[in-house]
Amino acid sequence: MRRLILLLGVTLSCTLGLAQIKPAQSPFTLQDTAKNAVPAKMRDLFSFPNLHQVPYYHQPKKLKALQKLAQSQDTVQWYPQLYDYVRNFGVQNFFKDNQLLWQLAKLEEARRDTLAAISLYKLVLKHYTDHMPAKLARKDLEQHRIERKEDYVPLEYYYELVEYRREIDTLRPPRGVYLNMGEGINSSSGDYGPSLSASNDIMLFTSKRNKLERGFKTYDNEDLMLSRNQDGFWMDAEPLENVNSPYNEGSACISPDGSRLFFSRCLAPDGYGNCDLYVSYRDVDGQWNEPQNLGKSVNSPYWDSHPSLSPSGDTLFFSSDRLGGYGLSDIYYTYQDEEDQWVAPRNIGPTINTRGSEVSPFFHPEHQVLYFSSNGHLLNFGEYDIYKSYLYHSLWGEPKNVGPLVNGAGSEFYFTIDAESKNLYYARSVEDNMGNLDLYSFPLPMEAQPTATVNLKGTLIDAETGDPFSEGIVSVIDLDNGVEVAPKFLKKDGSFSFDLINNNNYLLIIQGEHFFRLEEIFFLSGDQEFNFETHAISSRLKFENLEFDNGKSELKTEMYGDLNKIADFLLDNPTIRLRIEGHTDSDGNPDLNLKLSQDRADAIKEYLVSFGHVEVSRVEAIGYGSSRPIVEEITDEDKMLNRRVEFNIVKE
Repeated sequence: MRRLILLLGVTLSCTLGLAQIKPAQSPFTLQDTAKNAVPAKMRDLFSFPNLHQVPYYHQPKKLKALQKLAQSQDTVQWYPQLYDYVRNFGVQNFFKDNQLLWQLAKLEEARRDTLAAISLYKLVLKHYTDHMPAKLARKDLEQHRIERKEDYVPLEYYYELVEYRREIDTLRPPRGVYLNMGEGINSSSGDYGPSLSASNDIMLFTSKRNKLERGFKTYDNEDLMLSRNQDGFWMDAEPLENVNSPYNEGSACISPDGSRLFFSRCLAPDGYGNCDLYVSYRDVDGQWNEPQNLGKSVNSPYWDSHPSLSPSGDTLFFSSDRLGGYGLSDIYYTYQDEEDQWVAPRNIGPTINTRGSEVSPFFHPEHQVLYFSSNGHLLNFGEYDIYKSYLYHSLWGEPKNVGPLVNGAGSEFYFTIDAESKNLYYARSVEDNMGNLDLYSFPLPMEAQPTATVNLKGTLIDAETGDPFSEGIVSVIDLDNGVEVAPKFLKKDGSFSFDLINNNNYLLIIQGEHFFRLEEIFFLSGDQEFNFETHAISSRLKFENLEFDNGKSELKTEMYGDLNKIADFLLDNPTIRLRIEGHTDSDGNPDLNLKLSQDRADAIKEYLVSFGHVEVSRVEAIGYGSSRPIVEEITDEDKMLNRRVEFNIVKE
């Protein structure tokens, strides 16, 4: 994978339109946009002031004292001393002294500071995965119900359900469709790394269509291409003049004011490492000047690529595998001082960077959200996934996976979003061949939306026993914008949780094998919670409203509600079959009663098939007449009990 990263320049859009960053300030002075305040202790602990001061914080006397306190379990003295030691960690401590993170997490949990404990457990696993503290941290995290890959419904199965219900559901979620950007953009060679201008009308991307011939051999050559959007259509791409060279160019982004172009060039004679960061300035005629290397104050003797600018254009984020980081490749940032010079790059920190690889930083063009790609975070659907992180009081929040609608079984790191957050653009290969990528557009799902910060949560319990329903599928549909939300399974405690966009109308659907479908239409205004109770479905069902008139088999209007429930249940559970059993009392001719009970069962079956769109092969109708009474008929009430229609659920 390192070879792939070195050769393929990932292009990510620069950001625009946010509060101005004054010179000589780091990007962490940006105004916080996240809605939740961060406790003062979290801001103090996770600031890690030594990160840029010392590679490894090592105090033998303090460590010896901590060991004695740990053995004595004197938490009164142990906690503040351990807290102070961890707070002063350097970069190397997160790996070398990983067990101290776990010890502090356990003490925080004992003090009932769950937020700090969970954050520390995650740090343990991000920076060490194979030793005992990591194994214990993983077990500890399971108790806090953090999101796992297994919480999400496999999309193939979910879309089968959606397709199966298409004839009856008018409020079904939209199905996200990958749209190939066509021959005007894509070529027979690899095309990847899209980047949009501030106005969304210019797209830059990297392509291997222009080959180099040296002697009798032909070599791939990465160049930057440009396409313009006219009336909603992307025009044929053209090479970016004055920038492309016989060397590999990629990872381009344009500054918000359009005056500067940042990109990566690999294997160039004036480079300091494998790939370096360059800048080109636009002249008065609109042409790009000769690119300039950003210099050894920014570039390293290793790999530096994937530039992305801050909103004001004076803070540059990029990826590098230089020495001194947390893992294989990390995200760094540099900013311009009062003399407009780029300062020595700083590591963005241990919350975002891991022992794995973090690449492709991307600042959203309208919102203060940092997107990036990683193979080192806990919730992962493939090899490299896209994550997003919000800025909380000058600290980066815990990264969130943008979900399985974006992240598949392979790798996603060629990624950009338009300013309106309607579409994302990235590269993928249908054949799973990373050497022949195409550019696609895709409707931006809820998990990747920058403003999806309001929490919807809830529970579903059995109305009779109070026990949670631990099996079921929860779906949420944005009725206003048609933004798709990845469906999730109910957790073991019957709970569910989604982050959604505020001030929208939604449809909540809960379906499962052990209860009838629940639906709730609601308007989201701030964090919201639904606690549902419903009755479990037994293998044999009887409905009070399914009462026929004496001697007749015609369905009545008041029956339709219960019959629709049954139809929904069958459509939600395609592997379940239904047997309808008709019964009468003993009055009258037994043969006529047998026919009447069969006619009633057939009438219900016809409704489920014709109006409920249930496959006819899944429904069986049987009339038993008066041969199977449930009580001895002495009174009229006894006869009423025996006149019934029962539904038997058969699970395949």
